[in-house]
Amino acid sequence: MISRRHIAIAISLLLAASCSFAQSNTVRLVVPFSTGGPTDIAARVIAPLLSEAMGKTVIVDNRVGATGAIGADFVARSPADGTTILFGTSSIMAANPALMQKLPYDPVRDFAAVSTVATIENIMVVHPSVPANNVQEFIRYAKDNPGKLFYGSSGTGSTYHLGSEMFANMTKTQLGHVPYKGQGPAAQDLLAGHIQLMFDAFNSAVPNIKAGRVKALGIASAKRHPDLPDLPTISEQGVSGYVTTIWLAFFVPAKTPTPIVDKMNQDLRTIMQRPDVKERFNKLGLQAVSSSTQELDSLLKQELAQWSRVVRDANIKPE
Repeated sequence: MISRRHIAIAISLLLAASCSFAQSNTVRLVVPFSTGGPTDIAARVIAPLLSEAMGKTVIVDNRVGATGAIGADFVARSPADGTTILFGTSSIMAANPALMQKLPYDPVRDFAAVSTVATIENIMVVHPSVPANNVQEFIRYAKDNPGKLFYGSSGTGSTYHLGSEMFANMTKTQLGHVPYKGQGPAAQDLLAGHIQLMFDAFNSAVPNIKAGRVKALGIASAKRHPDLPDLPTISEQGVSGYVTTIWLAFFVPAKTPTPIVDKMNQDLRTIMQRPDVKERFNKLGLQAVSSSTQELDSLLKQELAQWSRVVRDANIKPE
């Protein structure tokens, strides 16, 4: 028979374990992607600097699978004490809920936003044979040739797929989708002329643009990129509000004490302003940025609604 004394002992042991964990000198930075990719490398740039700022050892913990859901769910279920951090992305936090029926986590309910740390800008590029030099010329050409133009993406349900569908919906054009296993194969088929259009990551697109292998029509961001100042945004070319910037951000489990979240936010904002960090991120195709917790929370909620609407309008069936 279990006595009150036994229960009291069990509770005291649990509390002791909880306190011990909270006082741990190790912090997990969970990256839901495999080692070697830009997100993983970015995490390893930040980790030692965050270690110095926090006075704790920050280790990168790669937890891969289910398009990022495994890593995100692990963090959501972790103690809310600042010792487990999610290196989330717009796809994991904002697109997955619209694409997966049984997502084990809720991006808003289960997490507290800390700060954005990087963005990846996408460029709308077309094959040189397409008779368009700007977005409006492309829209007119597409409307004159409904169903004859095809775009490539890194796969069904990817943010590149959703962003392309959003463009087609906003411009009332009929564009066919060709899914690939990654952006690389899609880019190769664009160069070969097998597809006519794609939205490609900035660093991947720029070499082909400069070599004349593709034409850049616009950048899918809120403002022009400093490295391509003459390339106008798609929004300023008449597709108002079209922004598909990919973002990377830090989240912690919900109910993490506000002072812990605020301190982490301050540390990250200082780190992301460092010239050496900006330079290293730029080589990865990332722009180092930061935000307030409120700005990240608003961005997340805005994109949750956006991608849900895109999936519904494009009749993409959640898995």
